[in-house]
Amino acid sequence: MPTALITGITGQDGSYLAELLLSKGYTVYGLVRRSSTPNTSRIEHLKEKIKIVTGDLSDLSSMVTVVAESNPDEFYNLAAQSFVAESWRTPYTTASVTALGVINCLEAIRKINPKIKFYQAGSSEQFGKVQTVPQNESTPWYPRSPYGCSKVFAHEIVRNYRESYGIHASVGILFNHESERRGIEFVTRKITHGTARIKLGLQKKITLGNMDAKRDWGHSKDYVEAMWLILQQPIPGDFVVGSGEAHSVREFVKESFLALGMNISFSGEGINEKGYVDGELVLEISKEHFRPAEVDYLIADSSKAEKILGWKRKISFKELISLMTTYDYENEKMKNHTNNYINETKKEPKIKQESIPEKIQGLSYSQNSILRTFIK
Repeated sequence: MPTALITGITGQDGSYLAELLLSKGYTVYGLVRRSSTPNTSRIEHLKEKIKIVTGDLSDLSSMVTVVAESNPDEFYNLAAQSFVAESWRTPYTTASVTALGVINCLEAIRKINPKIKFYQAGSSEQFGKVQTVPQNESTPWYPRSPYGCSKVFAHEIVRNYRESYGIHASVGILFNHESERRGIEFVTRKITHGTARIKLGLQKKITLGNMDAKRDWGHSKDYVEAMWLILQQPIPGDFVVGSGEAHSVREFVKESFLALGMNISFSGEGINEKGYVDGELVLEISKEHFRPAEVDYLIADSSKAEKILGWKRKISFKELISLMTTYDYENEKMKNHTNNYINETKKEPKIKQESIPEKIQGLSYSQNSILRTFIK
């Protein structure tokens, strides 16, 4: 029975990868940070099936201990500060984990067992200001964020350890992949969550940034399968993984509204663009949501992955958005129903007050039993 170690197991990809490996009979270890209270909601249903180990990706001695304890056949490094917008606010932290953390993983493998197969999660953000369209394994890097720069360093250090020490180390350059488990801070989930709340009357509008940015989107379930396939190859290498289709943020918004039976129309351009449903304003643009350096157009050429790995995405762009939007709609509806029920049960019951006549004319105290009862 093979053993796998997954860093970032509490994230979107980590949870789906854990499910996949368990279905294939793996023993799965998942790394969580020892200095934090991790959000384990995505793996709550797996807690009895996986083994959790604590450690710190930015600490070499910690990673050596984790690798020695888990003794994996395969090591999947999915951990990163992966929210691109946050990388401008915390560039040092981003580099410490997303770039330098990869050295600690590789050093731990080199010291404990160089035969461990290593997978590094790359990103289409490495291409940034793209030099060729579409992008493949030979496209030059041009990252446009601290996150993208960190991923480039990680990619090159993996290549260096592969060539220097003969480690079976590979990089999957995965293009944008989303799911119902995507964090709410990411634009795709912000859109589907906002659309659901607008449909339910819980929110008036969504505020976004660059509507013209185009991305190659797929579902995380399909992409974790590519991760596994990469480590099953006899020769390590790097693989671009994506759908081969590019869609704008505007298209994503439109499909999300359509998934709930709403037809959104757009007017204006750039910062003045707005979206309306039945004459009601439901979308507007804010400069706050634009990046300091934009990445305008990403589209994958996955021909190498398709030929060597036999990989191809299964869930389409429209299916992805429908799944995410429907999930958010049902989740928000249930949450709202529960909140309403709780609020109702908190209310004090109303006691019906019976009115008592101030005077009961023509009757003495001794003659009227009702009057006697009232006075007592």
